[in-house]
Amino acid sequence: GRPVQGLIQAEPQMPSLAANSSSSSSNAVFVQPSKAIQDAEGLKRFLQGSTVKSFVAFILSLNQAVAGTKLSQPFELSPCLSQLKGMLDELWELVDATPPVQQSLRYGNPAFRTWFAAMLDRAPGWVGKLLPPELQGAAVELLPYLSDSFGNATRIDYGTGHETTFVAFLYCLAALGLVTESDRQALVCVVFNRYLELMRHIQTTYWLEPAGSHGVWGLDDYQFLPFVWGSGQLIGHPLIRPKSIHNDELLGLYADDYMYLACVKFVKVVKKGALQETSPMLDDVSSVPNWAKVNSGMVKMYQVEVLSKFPIMQHFLFGSLLPFE
Repeated sequence: GRPVQGLIQAEPQMPSLAANSSSSSSNAVFVQPSKAIQDAEGLKRFLQGSTVKSFVAFILSLNQAVAGTKLSQPFELSPCLSQLKGMLDELWELVDATPPVQQSLRYGNPAFRTWFAAMLDRAPGWVGKLLPPELQGAAVELLPYLSDSFGNATRIDYGTGHETTFVAFLYCLAALGLVTESDRQALVCVVFNRYLELMRHIQTTYWLEPAGSHGVWGLDDYQFLPFVWGSGQLIGHPLIRPKSIHNDELLGLYADDYMYLACVKFVKVVKKGALQETSPMLDDVSSVPNWAKVNSGMVKMYQVEVLSKFPIMQHFLFGSLLPFE
């Protein structure tokens, strides 16, 4: 394995409320977020700073909250989470209303650009609905995160950087006080899971190129965090073991309950061939003895393979809620 020194040390914690959040009386200003990591030096500064620590703490807090949950159990949705789910449902319908165009290539269907333009058109309305009157000024900061969560319309690609941007969007909502500690389970099991389903729908409709793909050696060409939170869900499960991913009957029975199994099932559908050939990393992980070990390994791997990779993080956006520090 790789040396794991220099990993981001963080404890599970929701973001502290920003100075310009709903509970604050200060007139702190929201800013249009922009890219700040321009070279290896900038990436190093980011990895040693406080923002990445808070971001990882947020991921770990959600990871802790979903232990023992099932995707199919009933969840209480706050007004903010209901709005988010409604937005993702509308985006799903928009895919259905924007069929792929006929072309000889499998990948990169240009109809994705039509869908993307329609998404950009509607995004300000969705963000406006999410924000209470006193926080409408935050739209300028939230919109770029949301708009960059579904792939790149020029390159017709999608990858773990876009997924990370969607989670940054959720982080900003938490920093504004609109998503709270009691929302954590539903944020992963309802909102993030719906985002994941939407992205699979988009991938199999328009066949986006994998952005910065590790191809065969990665876990999955497009996603990473569902393997973190999905293994977190399964910690201590009495029946399902890491090696259970090779049992197709079990995958069929439990994929609707567990994000990790749904991911493996999707990989098996999209990539033809034996798992050890199409996704050797997934195959390797299946020999780990328990889910707690898989989970801590996935957290480390996310830090190494996503947050520490310049080609991905050069596109990451920084503003007042996620400052470059």
